[in-house]
Amino acid sequence: MGEPLLLAGGGTAGHVNPLLATAAELTARGHAPAALGTAEGLETDLVPRAGLELFTVPKVPMPRRPSGDLLRLPANLKRAVDAASDAIDAIGAKAVIGFGGYASTPAYLAARRKRLPVVVHEGNMRPGLANRLGARWAAAVATTFPGTPLKGAVVTGLPLRAEIGELAERLAHDDSRAEAQALARMKLGWAPETPVLLVTGGSSGAASLNTATAGAAARLTAHGVHVIHLTGKGKADEALRAKGDLPAAHRGMYVVEEYAHDMASMLSAAGAVVARSGAGMVCELTALGIPALYVPLPHGNGEQGLNAGPAVDAGAATMIRDEDLNPASIEMAAERMLLDREAPARMRVAARRVGIANGSARLADLVEHQLTGEEQP
Repeated sequence: MGEPLLLAGGGTAGHVNPLLATAAELTARGHAPAALGTAEGLETDLVPRAGLELFTVPKVPMPRRPSGDLLRLPANLKRAVDAASDAIDAIGAKAVIGFGGYASTPAYLAARRKRLPVVVHEGNMRPGLANRLGARWAAAVATTFPGTPLKGAVVTGLPLRAEIGELAERLAHDDSRAEAQALARMKLGWAPETPVLLVTGGSSGAASLNTATAGAAARLTAHGVHVIHLTGKGKADEALRAKGDLPAAHRGMYVVEEYAHDMASMLSAAGAVVARSGAGMVCELTALGIPALYVPLPHGNGEQGLNAGPAVDAGAATMIRDEDLNPASIEMAAERMLLDREAPARMRVAARRVGIANGSARLADLVEHQLTGEEQP
């Protein structure tokens, strides 16, 4: 018998996408999930599009220094917790599953008030404030990476989109991987055995990756490497100029797009990837068994470098600081990941060894164990 469940998270794709993947898995098992987010994040678009009911709470940022916001924090937080409590009551939720972000803290507090089981999922190696709080009294805590410092956590991996899980299954076997790659490359007008490098800075792009890739395009294509360069919206000009400067015979080897509407096809075509190391990207590439060069964001709390650590340690990827990235480093990484006689196969095996393709199923198992009161096997 399925149960109504409230899944809390939002703001960024790093919170929303695992929430949606888990909701899809729970729905397939007969449960009735709904989502809790804010009115400002990506969830306002992505959650309804996925067919889920979305409840919202007021966004309550934690003040970093003494200010009027600090004085207003108790009242603001109370309003958010009351809104989360109303959402729980509206669907009769039997448990709360949180993925971090602004919506999770009030959800955890409301669930505690109602004595409902809480399951926390932390996507990054370094846990955020909301999940550090929720983990204190959660019935179960799940993490994406081993070594995440949350007491009692079990590693489930990151819940991935169904299309990525299905693609991981195809790419796990040599014959079906060769077939999937050949079909994806032929769609681009390339031969099945073409060495393909995919470069992406995410939907918003990454200026350093764009500049280095545009600068490397001539030498990469001269070596026979075909490049798919996803620049981010409004950021293709530099790459298009570099493409225009290529010899006519090489221009078809350099595909420049702002955004991929069919990312699964691009990943199918790729023999290697250069990307930022957000948790979602790292987990998708390791699950798919694709060698990578990771370029962590140069600012923030350093979590992107930590996210890439297990893949790098396993030999599935290499990592370079943003300040050290240049056309030569892109060229050298591509040659190793695509043209070396032994490295590509070795890196693919290492990636699959650390990658987890069924994170949504593992997390759903954990949730169901809390609903039934069974001990986790």
